[in-house]
Amino acid sequence: MFKLPPISLYIHIPWCLKKCGYCDFYSYVSKSSIPEKKYIEHLLKDLEKDLNLINGRVINSIFIGGGTPSLLKSSSIEKLLKEIKKRINISNTAEITIEANPTTLEYKRFFNYKKAGVNRFSIGVQTFNSNFLKKIERTYNKEEAILAIEEIRKINKNFNLDIMYGLPNQSLQDVLSDLKYAVKYSPTHISWYQLTIEPNTLFYIKKLNLPNENIIFKMSIEGDKFLKKSGYKKYEISSYSKLNYECKHNLNYWNFGDYIGIGCSAHGKITQINGDIIRTIKNKNINDFINGKYLNYKNIILKKEKPLEYFMNVFRLYKPVLKKQFQERTNIDESYIKEKIKKAIEKGYIKDQINFWNTTHKGKTFLNSLLKIFLN
Repeated sequence: MFKLPPISLYIHIPWCLKKCGYCDFYSYVSKSSIPEKKYIEHLLKDLEKDLNLINGRVINSIFIGGGTPSLLKSSSIEKLLKEIKKRINISNTAEITIEANPTTLEYKRFFNYKKAGVNRFSIGVQTFNSNFLKKIERTYNKEEAILAIEEIRKINKNFNLDIMYGLPNQSLQDVLSDLKYAVKYSPTHISWYQLTIEPNTLFYIKKLNLPNENIIFKMSIEGDKFLKKSGYKKYEISSYSKLNYECKHNLNYWNFGDYIGIGCSAHGKITQINGDIIRTIKNKNINDFINGKYLNYKNIILKKEKPLEYFMNVFRLYKPVLKKQFQERTNIDESYIKEKIKKAIEKGYIKDQINFWNTTHKGKTFLNSLLKIFLN
């Protein structure tokens, strides 16, 4: 039976100190002071325009991403969260995350973030090797990264570290060294993922000496073993956590939950009472946005597109996919995908159980091939 899924809130802060060569997220390099007050004013107006789409549902998580949200003053984050709570119902147990880079970490600022309601921090370390940090154009060194982590540990137990592998000239031992540093500081969550070069990034046109496929494969296998041995459970393709510290916000995405997206270039997915799923994309031009032009794109996902969108998310998770959730989240009967499921089983990508589908090792290894079955 169809029912409205849980809903989250994503807030995009577009400014950065420097645009990294591998980054394909939408961001502006801050060359002068950031118009924080004006941007927050328009974030709230953007939110107000989406309220009629959510049918009074309670927000279960908030994620403040970017860009570099920690460039904003603690007073700005405090005001933003305070004003959001006046406009929308936030669960008392909501996970509220803010992203930060080591260069912008200040003890007093982050202590005040926590006072404002932030209860989870995500630190973009990427690597603990100063030479590799230079190669991927980060603006801090190993010592600053370590200092940032030591400071955040004083403030909040629940924090994530972003770590990358497959960096230029990186060896397997370099990768394991990074992971050893990461687990030493006992984060509750580690996002560990391969550097990929996207077409719309500066690194795409730059010659980089990246490790070959065989080395990358060894890195993924040995790194995975190390993290599991160190007490971290792999619950998603690139996510590891201690017991009960999975990222609630991202779990909502991967379970095909709903989310409001506010701010420059933010994406949203909001299910309606009639079963329609609305996609929104906000204006990426900062000048247009702070002049009140928030919405760039809005459409209803077609029925034939829903199965692919659903499985693109849930097949990332390392757990069985409940059959009843497919209908609950898409408003489509299981019979609609009967032939595609049959094909996926025949190819050995999934196993069919009474109440769920289970992705096989082959299915996880060749996830793109599995998902192609659900293309129109």
